[in-house]
Amino acid sequence: MKLLTWNIQWCRGCDGRVDPRRIVDDARAFADFDVLCLQEVAANFSTLKGSAGEDQFALLAEMLPGFTAIAATPVDVAGPEGSRRKFGNMIFSRLPVEQVLRVQLPWPVDPAVRSMPRMLLEAVVQAPFGTLRVMTTHLEYYSQTQRAAQLEAVRARHAEACAHALDDRARSDTGDPFQAQPQTLSAILTGDFNFRADDPLHARMTAPYDDARVPAWDDAWQRLHPGDAQPATIGVHDCDQWPDPFACDFIFTTRDLGARLRSVAVDSASAASDHQPVLVELA
Repeated sequence: MKLLTWNIQWCRGCDGRVDPRRIVDDARAFADFDVLCLQEVAANFSTLKGSAGEDQFALLAEMLPGFTAIAATPVDVAGPEGSRRKFGNMIFSRLPVEQVLRVQLPWPVDPAVRSMPRMLLEAVVQAPFGTLRVMTTHLEYYSQTQRAAQLEAVRARHAEACAHALDDRARSDTGDPFQAQPQTLSAILTGDFNFRADDPLHARMTAPYDDARVPAWDDAWQRLHPGDAQPATIGVHDCDQWPDPFACDFIFTTRDLGARLRSVAVDSASAASDHQPVLVELA
């Protein structure tokens, strides 16, 4: 199974051009992915640099036939003439998708900085080796207070999901909204976390849970490359915005998946966004 995560900066490349097709082409050139997690997808935001207000959620879905397209839009505001402006995350899966959850993350007031609402998007998929929970998010950039609160909420959602997986009630096909869906302890968490590997929040992300039955998170890169820094995922090509390249896009896997990890890679060649795609392969 191959999973790719990428902050696509509303499909705006380092040349200033907004091009959803280039995003899909570069992602496919990097890997024949089974799951694609995207952050910073936009619709009807002509105020964003280079954008004509195109519905990127719809365009990207059209370009990926055979994939289930799942969107989460924490920013959903009024646009011109009764339209809606949306900004958020997507998951594309060619694996069967059992259940989808959209978890609104905390947004505590921080008057010192600007910020936007954030969300955790979760899809339970049937991987070749069993049921797997795929989670993707984009934590707040400007506010440390909000970012820390959001990280705790992501950790709490994982613990909650594991509690459901540990519930031994019988599963039945009732066909109504109360039908119990497949649950799992195994999960992959991806996204733009807006912290670096040496940030205390990174250490907090991988900290054990009080309930030992809840599998803690591993940074997949560090698991496979102990002692080696992950290549930069921002500022590689766009040195105007980011004169100091660093890694802030990570893939975390639950520790029970450690033996399945085969590779983690950063595509340093693409300039289709200000971020670089990150790929993980499990077997």
